Amino acid sequence: MKFLYLVLAIVLTLPVFAVDQKPAPTLKSILLEQLRSTHNKAEWFVPANTAVEGLTAEQASWTDGKGNHSVGQLANHLVFWNRRELAKFKGEPQAKFSGNNDETFNNFDTKKWSDTVKQLDEVLTDLEKIVESTDESKLQEWSSDIAHIGAHNAYHIGQIVFVRKEQGSWNPEKGVK
Repeated sequence: MKFLYLVLAIVLTLPVFAVDQKPAPTLKSILLEQLRSTHNKAEWFVPANTAVEGLTAEQASWTDGKGNHSVGQLANHLVFWNRRELAKFKGEPQAKFSGNNDETFNNFDTKKWSDTVKQLDEVLTDLEKIVESTDESKLQEWSSDIAHIGAHNAYHIGQIVFVRKEQGSWNPEKGVK
């Protein structure tokens, strides 16, 4: 019995370590989590890479005939705006823009579909890299823009999945039934 009391006394004096305790979130970790969830990490919704995965150029150019955008147009739009924001963060000149947002959708070219998919992945990766390497004070300055990038991407990714469902090319096992 004395042995049990001794073990209990030792256990009660040991510091408590939470096995699953995560570090407190930071602005950087929150922004990265949001960017990754719209890029390639399935969490609350389908990420961009999954949304465009496996589509042919023909499928990417399909529209419902009601004036809605194709998957290719939506992906092209995302590439344009994410690149523009990335250039701004890097202090580089932004792509020319007439102010007509329709142009960011309508420049889609089926011959370049696989390149568009690659560019979407690359620009989203580059946004994550710049957030990873940026100091906290600069992230404070950029945080609203980065949060809006994530929301904008999520909105259009939802449209991509919806178009694919309408088209019949969406596999519900990928995340949306």
